[in-house]
Amino acid sequence: MVTRFILILFVAAALSVRAAEPVSPQDSPNMDAKHDVASQSGFLTDANRSFPMLFIVGDSTVHNRQDTKRGWGDVIGQYFETNKIRVENRALGGRSSRTFITQGWWDKVLAGAKPGDFVLLQMGHNDAGPLDDTKRARGTIRGLGDETKDIFNPVTKQPETVHTYGWYLRKYITDAHAKGMTLILCSPVPRCPKTEANDGDVEKNDYVRLSAAVAEAEKVPFINLNQIVMSHYASLKPQEIKEKYFTSADNTHTSLSGAELNARSVIEGLKRLENCPLAGYLKPDAAK
Repeated sequence: MVTRFILILFVAAALSVRAAEPVSPQDSPNMDAKHDVASQSGFLTDANRSFPMLFIVGDSTVHNRQDTKRGWGDVIGQYFETNKIRVENRALGGRSSRTFITQGWWDKVLAGAKPGDFVLLQMGHNDAGPLDDTKRARGTIRGLGDETKDIFNPVTKQPETVHTYGWYLRKYITDAHAKGMTLILCSPVPRCPKTEANDGDVEKNDYVRLSAAVAEAEKVPFINLNQIVMSHYASLKPQEIKEKYFTSADNTHTSLSGAELNARSVIEGLKRLENCPLAGYLKPDAAK
């Protein structure tokens, strides 16, 4: 009896610790490799839960465990009351707004979702790639409309109709709302600037403008994450930003300190939104 009681306490303690950390899919040795959806089993969604879930959807700037790289979704859980809401970081490296859907990852989010849940969505870094290259085939048509292009996907070996970036974002929004979820759209985080940033600058990136346009048209909460992060870069020289917030490998992926800055910027943007219920789950001292 005593042994059983100790075992129950041990399991409860382990679950408590785990609940404080954002849950992520199993990491792949190659974040850009093709993933078999059926082989991934790193999610802890409970269909009988009584608490809301925050699902984070994005690319490697949102979830990254390679070397010294980290994404903002890997560290943002610390700002939420984890006894009231669970944070699940479903972001995956190498994904675009298109391939997160076509590879089945978005369906897995929807399968575990319930009315009252939330989605933080940031896509765009990988949407500029070719539509049908032999390695990734992840690009989207740059625009907001309903234009399409029929291709033969050399990765899946199947025909595919590719849509615009705006179309894919609208699909996320429509699907989330159909599930009774609140979706909050974020613009892509900036890469390391090449020139000194000024307060209020936005990176010259079409996907910042396009994501803002979709949010406005669809009347969904929008965090201009690019602008908020750039405002924190103000007065710093590019080399200082690089050394402080990015890895030595490239100018896109952040170090732990960069991920933490981006996460605080998400919280900063979240607190600016009017009547956003997700803000009610933040710790009182979040992102001070």
